[in-house]
Amino acid sequence: MATSKCPNCGSELTYELSDTTFGCSECGNEFTQIDIDNASDKFVVLDSAGVALATGDDVIIIQDLPVKGMPKPIKKGTKAKNIKINENGKNGHFIDAKIDGFGAMGLKGSVVKKA
Repeated sequence: MATSKCPNCGSELTYELSDTTFGCSECGNEFTQIDIDNASDKFVVLDSAGVALATGDDVIIIQDLPVKGMPKPIKKGTKAKNIKINENGKNGHFIDAKIDGFGAMGLKGSVVKKA
């Protein structure tokens, strides 16, 4: 029997622990079919590596990002702490973050990786 993706990290490397419980090889999460069903109803933002992000996570910018009205771009490797996932983000900018020297801004999951 094939197992489903992990509802915590989205990994396909899952295995069956018992008739009703599954485990994830990547994050160590244990889950049931009910957890899988509940996760499918939840809004999910993925980072550039395909890892699910949650409010409160820290992320790292993976490429230089030009910012309108600023003389310098946000440099690759800059860390944004304690992000907030915003379902109502505009143009795919579902991550609200505060970045030192730049202030509050929206980011796309494709330009960050989970720290």
